[in-house]
Amino acid sequence: MANGEQQNAQDIYAALKSGRMALVSTGVFSFIINLLMLTGPLFMLQVYDRVLNSGSISTLTALVLLAATLYILYGFLEFIRSRVMVQIGRQLDEGLRSRAFDMMSFHATKGNPQVRNSPIADLLTVRQFVSSPGPFAFFDMPWAPIYLFVIYLMHPWLGFAAAIAIVILSVLAVINNRIMKEPSAEAQKSIAQAQIMSDESLRNAEVSSVLGMSDVMRDRWESVQATALDAQTSASNRGGLISSMSRTLRLMFQSGMLGLGALLAVQQEISAGSMIAASIIMARALAPVEQAVAHWQPYLGFRSAWSRLSDLMKQTPAPAEPMPLPDPKGALEVEGLSAFVPDSDKPIVFNVSFKVEAGTGLGVIGPTGAGKSTLARAIVGAWPRMRGKVRLDGAEVRQWDAVSLGKHLGYLPQDVELFEGTVAENISRFQPEANPQTIVAAARQAAVHEMVLKLPDGYNTRVGAGGHRLSAGQLQRIGLARAMYGDPALLIMDEPNANLDAEGEAALVQAVANARKRGATVIVVAHRPSALAAIDTLLMLKDGKQVAFGPKDEVLAKVLQTGPPKAERRSAKPANGLQTASTLSIVSDTGKPS
Repeated sequence: MANGEQQNAQDIYAALKSGRMALVSTGVFSFIINLLMLTGPLFMLQVYDRVLNSGSISTLTALVLLAATLYILYGFLEFIRSRVMVQIGRQLDEGLRSRAFDMMSFHATKGNPQVRNSPIADLLTVRQFVSSPGPFAFFDMPWAPIYLFVIYLMHPWLGFAAAIAIVILSVLAVINNRIMKEPSAEAQKSIAQAQIMSDESLRNAEVSSVLGMSDVMRDRWESVQATALDAQTSASNRGGLISSMSRTLRLMFQSGMLGLGALLAVQQEISAGSMIAASIIMARALAPVEQAVAHWQPYLGFRSAWSRLSDLMKQTPAPAEPMPLPDPKGALEVEGLSAFVPDSDKPIVFNVSFKVEAGTGLGVIGPTGAGKSTLARAIVGAWPRMRGKVRLDGAEVRQWDAVSLGKHLGYLPQDVELFEGTVAENISRFQPEANPQTIVAAARQAAVHEMVLKLPDGYNTRVGAGGHRLSAGQLQRIGLARAMYGDPALLIMDEPNANLDAEGEAALVQAVANARKRGATVIVVAHRPSALAAIDTLLMLKDGKQVAFGPKDEVLAKVLQTGPPKAERRSAKPANGLQTASTLSIVSDTGKPS
């Protein structure tokens, strides 16, 4: 854990360090820019006090040329400062986006599923704020005392008046923070919840429509959306009130400064030029405070996003850099494995142990809720383990780099999802410059080659989000081809024939046999007995515990001796040599996580 925390600290430090020099440059530019902001009031002071009194056109011309040059330099530096902040935001994104994506993936499978895509969204919020004009207020605000000192040099009363104005606006900024903090946090939470509900409604739109649930789901979403809108409206209204008060008071203070300067000018204590210059300088001194108030809500969002991102990095273990190991052959050993669903501390699989040699075909059977799918997910590392070991060729799978090991694993989950892209890209797992012959070979192993050729653009047909719609059986067969891509040493399939017809099942059996023939270890979570035709070893689970393991005939004989539950015993109708099939009716799985 200490190493993980140290790595997380290094990730954050590296991301900040990459923009440190840019921040220093921005500070230097801000220093020069704020000096150049005195061009206007000093030009005004010279025109009123020198040019108008002397009537010198040459002096006016020189002042105009000098002011124009300084304004051009100001505009150039302002442009450069904006670009630097954009670059800082880009560097932060580039430094942390891989880590943010890894955290999202980790919590989706092994951590807290509620995290969802929040690391990506928080990183976007951080980058957008850093790249906006909002941070300029914090760079310019330290100059307020300097401007006050310049005004004070013109006349102490002007300095005192400007100081009071800045204090009042600063108090408003503090009040703005306090009254907006809670509704802003509530709005962000409700917006995230509404987004989750909209995503779920989109995924289940077909079921909702058929079962007449559309109105109910819409009402639930509208309720959450209304809560989010109320919180956001409350925060915006409060922030708008303070922002309007800040702008109004700034204008009043600026006019009041002009009036006080006029009084002092009438009393011959300052010149007319000093009166105008003091008013302009005070406006510049108040600008960062007003800008901070105007950008306070985005700043609160930035601060919350950065805090969540930092905390999540501390909570999420950083991936280690394991030593490369030889390509695995497929010998699998599971020792005392207990596993659970992410975001839960209650194990579903208890103390499972077995060992199979490379080339073995292992079927996992058991009644619904026995823990078959959980075991499959724990073996491939998709779900977390509570304790126990999973060894591949004698090495704990955690000793492999996940990406390197993944190239030697084939996995077909219950619910097959394809990514947005072509059929060929999905089969090849989006490997850059994948060999077309290897793609076709995987498709042929899954007996999906002919089916793919019948699609509108063959292997170039786009599927996934916004792509060609495929049937459940087509999805499963393409998912099987993806699992077999690259001849993996360990192939795990969860209900692989759930959506297949007789032709697809025959192809599945042949694919399992071919994979075993080349030396791969194949694990099949059985739903229908036909999936076990090319399997010679069975593991039976019940209530998350291992109750039998061994040759298929021996395990099935044990199941026959103990008999299925009473309810299923009445429904089973073994006949015409289908005793094995009826026995396997007790090992079916509804598709829910077990």
